Amino acid sequence: MGGLGTRSTRALVDTDWLLGIVPALLAGIGILTMHTFGEGVSVAPRQLIWLGIAVAVFIALAFSDLRFIRRTPVIIAGYGLVLFLLVLLLIAAPTIQGAKAWFALGPISFQPADAAKVVIIALCAKYFSRRHIEIRNIRHIITSAVYVGIPFLLILVQPDLGTAAIIGILWFGLMLVSGVSKKHIAIVLALGAVVAGLFWTFGLHDYQRTRIVSFLNPAADPYGAGYNAYQAVIATGSGELFGKGIGYGTQSKLRFLPEYQTDFIFAAFAEEWGFVGVALILLLYALLFMRLVAIARYAATNFDAFFTLGVMILLLAHMFLHVGINMGVLPVTGTTIPFMSAGGSHLLMEFVLLGIVASLARHGREVPRGALAKEYHGYGSEA
Repeated sequence: MGGLGTRSTRALVDTDWLLGIVPALLAGIGILTMHTFGEGVSVAPRQLIWLGIAVAVFIALAFSDLRFIRRTPVIIAGYGLVLFLLVLLLIAAPTIQGAKAWFALGPISFQPADAAKVVIIALCAKYFSRRHIEIRNIRHIITSAVYVGIPFLLILVQPDLGTAAIIGILWFGLMLVSGVSKKHIAIVLALGAVVAGLFWTFGLHDYQRTRIVSFLNPAADPYGAGYNAYQAVIATGSGELFGKGIGYGTQSKLRFLPEYQTDFIFAAFAEEWGFVGVALILLLYALLFMRLVAIARYAATNFDAFFTLGVMILLLAHMFLHVGINMGVLPVTGTTIPFMSAGGSHLLMEFVLLGIVASLARHGREVPRGALAKEYHGYGSEA
């Protein structure tokens, strides 16, 4: 019993609680922002339940030994399952808001693209950690692009341009930190420009082209294609220094601002909390990102470092795109902001990722580096 108590105490001390506390604070702020305070049906109570589930999952994962995710068979199995679900979506899922992106299970909707993000981070971490020395060979860029490109295309044809863009940024960011040469980066960017041109011509739907064009001047058509972006900019600016107060955002609560609980929650938050509130949440995000960088820097294995950086890049990409859309400097693509936007699927995915990071970091500290290196090889990460 004494040994069990010692291990439990050590687990409590070694667990990186900052990875759970900061996201929980951000989620709580989001719940306050999306709550209607008696003016219609609120999604806040349901989101609070999801937050409780997500935090419980984070704690369970942080206390578990998840080093088995380094194994190649585990990652390949997850990759195959995600591809199966993404294909099944296109075949059998209902069309919701113009996209085949969700499986509806009664009152619960599940988005396989969220699971795909977890698997892609693990897959890229595995691939780049095994080839860290020879990454300057361009064939590894091409091979990793093919692995990521398959789920990318399956998500793109749903159509879900926002999530596809996030996955593209995730792969590119991990490729950059892997040590790829500048010459190869230039080649990738040139090919990306060609693909983007072809995609603009043949791949985008008319409404998607209209969204991209309208963001350049949303005021030109404020009641049509530019409506969402125009209302978001109004809401963001109207908060001024201290905001209108919690529950007093006119753009959101009077429904001038569409999807204010999800795609435009940053604008709704800025209207109610003002510049001071925006500075607060950006500080919380910065604190989380800095902690993830520190964990990656002192990670016990290359896989752990790449996985942690992948989580940071994913969350940063979501935040950057969401804020840019809400401020009118990026085209509207329907992108959520981590932890704050309504929705159980993406919130659970974010806490799962942080729980895995916390678990890998804790077990990396528990074992001497030399012994852990032998164990790491035993898991097949370098084989």
